[in-house]
Amino acid sequence: MFNINVSINVNGINYTKDIDPSTRLIDFIRDDLKLKGTKEGCGEGECGACTVIVNGKTVNSCLMLASSAHGKNVITIEGITDKDKLHPIQEAFMEVGAVQCGYCTPGMILSAKALLYEKPNANEEEIKESLSGNLCRCTGYKKIVQAVILAQDKLNNK
Repeated sequence: MFNINVSINVNGINYTKDIDPSTRLIDFIRDDLKLKGTKEGCGEGECGACTVIVNGKTVNSCLMLASSAHGKNVITIEGITDKDKLHPIQEAFMEVGAVQCGYCTPGMILSAKALLYEKPNANEEEIKESLSGNLCRCTGYKKIVQAVILAQDKLNNK
């Protein structure tokens, strides 16, 4: 088996590495870069725990080959804010109580971030639609939607 060389910008840092062509983006993020916020739930693109943002769009990193991210910008949960301060979306999730076990939370937050970047004044239906690829077994979705609405207010009133 041969390796291929990829160059991927993750959270503002360029990484160039020789990888196996079958390496999934989630494995590159977790194993090669040691960023553990991106979770693998189902490995089939159904749960959204592995959601990252690639060039502004949410992606299930368990379904994307790392080589497909060559030359692209990837944002993981670790890259949405400064090291010493929470992002307004993270604050809103905590304030509303939209976090329980936390397994789905990074994917939910990144889905919310991608939506609110594209549609700063999203309505509740658009919020629900943007979160529809993310499953939560703990909180239900009411508080999660409330958290995104609060985050939207925070971001729009900066």
